Amino acid sequence: MSSPTGPSNGLPVRMPRPRQPGRHRRPEPVVAPEGAPALLLAVPGTPGPATRALAEETVSIARSELPGLDARIGYLDGDDDEYPTLPAVLARTAADRTARYELAKAAGEEVSAPEGPVAVVVPLLAGPDSALMRRIRQALVDSEAAAELTDVLGPHPLLAEALHVRLSEAGLARADRARLFTVATAADGIILATVGGEEAVQAAGITGMLLAARLAVPVMAAALDQEGAVSDIAEQLRGSGSAQLALAPYAIGPEVPEGLLDAAAKEAGCASAETLGSYPAIGKLVLSKYAAVLGIAQQQTPGTAVH
Repeated sequence: MSSPTGPSNGLPVRMPRPRQPGRHRRPEPVVAPEGAPALLLAVPGTPGPATRALAEETVSIARSELPGLDARIGYLDGDDDEYPTLPAVLARTAADRTARYELAKAAGEEVSAPEGPVAVVVPLLAGPDSALMRRIRQALVDSEAAAELTDVLGPHPLLAEALHVRLSEAGLARADRARLFTVATAADGIILATVGGEEAVQAAGITGMLLAARLAVPVMAAALDQEGAVSDIAEQLRGSGSAQLALAPYAIGPEVPEGLLDAAAKEAGCASAETLGSYPAIGKLVLSKYAAVLGIAQQQTPGTAVH
């Protein structure tokens, strides 16, 4: 038994900490709204264990940022067995929502019939790719389920940060330009390699300017899927005085056909960093696209705001 002054055995009582008043008060944690549509990550490319691991890590980051989030994965080139397609995942999501409604109704709860999109579909793409986006839109039409498709993840400052990290991991850039140390293999010119044609190159160029500001070296974008584009950019950079080039893939990974990056690096005669992969910023950007559709305000730490 306990009393207002403490427990009967004399042990101290763990009392709730009082909330801090004023501007130093911690914000209440943001959670997914009740009945919110699912976040469906649309994964391009040929699926496999590595792609699945990347997608699962991405949605895991999104869930950690927004507790209660219903996050699912659909593959553009799935097989509806090990790798479910977008229409199959949407159909299952719609069925799950209907089942929850019927269960609540049978239990006597006052619930409204579900309406609005069953899912917000976020493409796992750093930059625009009209061909892939057409296929995703067609998959949503084929599903006959109400879904809302967001834009791709970039351009965004967090992608410039991710590119910087990948280059530094490969020894091709300083990890922190504010620290006075050198990297013997640091590049003095960066080829920002993307897929999706000229539209993707233009969008990558915006992130490229942010990356150039971080590294204080010239950065130029090139399309991996346009013959000779990477070597042309390499020649331009060398012609302007860059002697040691590096290839920075402006791609998450699954959207790039196998072998294309290695061939491009060989063509340009330079080393290459890894794709963006499951860098934490990717999961945060995926969630930001979802949150923007629903009007959810996300908590941010200084310097990591996602818009």
